[in-house]
Amino acid sequence: MPEDRRVVGDRVSVLAGWEDLAVREDRVGIHPGDPILLSPDFRIDEVLSWYLCRSSFARLAPETKRNYTDDYCLFFDFLWRRGRWWSEASADDLWDFEDWRTRSPRNPWKIGGARWNRGLAALARLYEWAMQREYMPVNPVLMRSVVGRNGEPVLVPRARAKNARTSEVRWLTPRAFRRWVDVGLRGCDADGLAAAGWAGRLADRNAAFADLLFSSGMRLAEGASLLTVEVPHLRLEGGRYYAGRLARAVTKSKRARTFYASSVVVGEIEGYVESSRARVVRRAQAMGRYDDLPMRLVTHQSGRHRRLLHWRDRNGMVGRTPLTEATVDERMSLFTEGPDGPEPLWLWLNESGLPLRPASWEGVFRTANERCETVLSPVLSQPPFCTPHMARHSFALVMLVVLNHVMDRRMGLTPEERRDFRLLYGDPWRMVQDLLGHAQLETTKHIYLAPVADLQLRSLVADYVPAGGPVSEEELATLFTRLARESEGIQDLDEQLVAR
Repeated sequence: MPEDRRVVGDRVSVLAGWEDLAVREDRVGIHPGDPILLSPDFRIDEVLSWYLCRSSFARLAPETKRNYTDDYCLFFDFLWRRGRWWSEASADDLWDFEDWRTRSPRNPWKIGGARWNRGLAALARLYEWAMQREYMPVNPVLMRSVVGRNGEPVLVPRARAKNARTSEVRWLTPRAFRRWVDVGLRGCDADGLAAAGWAGRLADRNAAFADLLFSSGMRLAEGASLLTVEVPHLRLEGGRYYAGRLARAVTKSKRARTFYASSVVVGEIEGYVESSRARVVRRAQAMGRYDDLPMRLVTHQSGRHRRLLHWRDRNGMVGRTPLTEATVDERMSLFTEGPDGPEPLWLWLNESGLPLRPASWEGVFRTANERCETVLSPVLSQPPFCTPHMARHSFALVMLVVLNHVMDRRMGLTPEERRDFRLLYGDPWRMVQDLLGHAQLETTKHIYLAPVADLQLRSLVADYVPAGGPVSEEELATLFTRLARESEGIQDLDEQLVAR
């Protein structure tokens, strides 16, 4: 038996006894958030547990770990019906699974190429790890060599779908997004008025979060893991946009970057912090919900260019954490001393006053979509719907239009001057790329901004606003209506009205 497997078995046997469960889990390397899989006959495979808790899998982003775990469960259940364990899979099993998932008429829930490729990547990671440690004689994921982006040979799974859409991208115009927020999150009726009997919970929190994503272009995990100390504050003559900094540890690229949020959204967040957030914190303190939580109480901060959070835990241990290195799990354990006792530094809290996990926002958006469908179906042929990532897509579309307008019209640039401006500061495409934190410009152009990638934005805005004039919401609304009419995937409100 390979050494890694012996170590796991020996550790488990030694830990039998009266030790605390947390101590036993720490001894074998199981940490909060690690997935533990049970077979249909309620067994735990020690090798699989080692992979999930101690390999490079454990260092993946939480959302990736969750998605990959779902993919593993589907394939393992498929094998179980064939009388096979996960480590007994063959290449034929994988091809049969691919057929069932993507083409078989016996499967009412077939998936597309992009979803299949994600699951295939999860399986390739697992079985490559198992092969390297000699847990399997043959890798069921057959590979082939292709030419990479820079001309180098790259190995990819043979079963990889070739017709996969890179991303299922949708957009909302600003007014469609505003209607979605008002009806879905704030509880307004079809006429935009407060609905009778609306009892939405933490509506100000939900609306502020959605507006933050739409205003800044953050990803769900980035916006959801903000601390109160990372949110910019309103100030006199502060301008229309405020700059903040996203920590390296919470971004997908693992690079820190600057974000910009409108003054309106910053005001919404401050209103939430001072009202419903303060209320749930006081209630949690009164009920003692924070008393037994493992916490790191931040005593002070230091550093200007590299902010350090100095803390002490319940055992009296003292430490410090660079703000940009604080992971999602670490952030959820950070508290500060408030007027009535410890309170979380995590910005977004649930009704119990505890940190709202990033994945929970999916349910908030889903509920809002259901409400929009119910309330707006009588008056709109296609009620708006939104996901956290659609808010990011829509931000990119809005920023490209606005930046092109600024360069072409408000600054009154000639074609020659525009070329000089691009050389000095970059063109709008690259500006939007930086705001989104994309490593590749092609991602920005061909996925997030597909509706306008082949359009001449200069000609689209040429008819609006004399040179040097301001941009009005009405003018931008007219432009977005035109884009929605000429491009697939953009939700707007015009031409959707049906007779009441």
